[in-house]
Amino acid sequence: MNWKTLEFDQLSARELYVVLRARSAVFVVEQSHVCLDADGRDEQALHVFAVEDMARPMPVLAYARVQPGDSEDPEVTIDKVLTSPLRRGDGTAEMLIERVLDAIAERWPGRATRVSAPLELRGFYEQFGFRKTEGPYLEHGVPFIGLTRQVRGAQARFGPRRREREGVSFVDTFELL
Repeated sequence: MNWKTLEFDQLSARELYVVLRARSAVFVVEQSHVCLDADGRDEQALHVFAVEDMARPMPVLAYARVQPGDSEDPEVTIDKVLTSPLRRGDGTAEMLIERVLDAIAERWPGRATRVSAPLELRGFYEQFGFRKTEGPYLEHGVPFIGLTRQVRGAQARFGPRRREREGVSFVDTFELL
């Protein structure tokens, strides 16, 4: 697994293509989110993803988009979070969020971070220090909540829901990631 953390201008044409293809496969085809995925926010975002064998038709194993916020809304936002169906339940989603939080701490130290997630993934995000701040509300016909992670010194990353099975860390509740 090869992890990448890239600004939009650093993405190759092939990397951009496989990222957009993975987002379409998960959000549009699998989860039936009928919306324009290329929403005009990719160019200002940081793209964190894992790939394997770029020659494969679907090499993206995990992906998240990180938006830095602005003067009106300074919170860093994580969105477009996904894992490949082949990597769900094996700890890949946790590795993704760890890498995203590391990138945020490096680029925007001390900034709060927010994510909007399906209600059933609340426990998954809480293990990383996120707490519910809004919702539930319907998004694409699914109950969602808003979660925010405040940075206070050395914050513990993992809560009691992190477990191990056969040497691989995982959480039961991130099938939709």
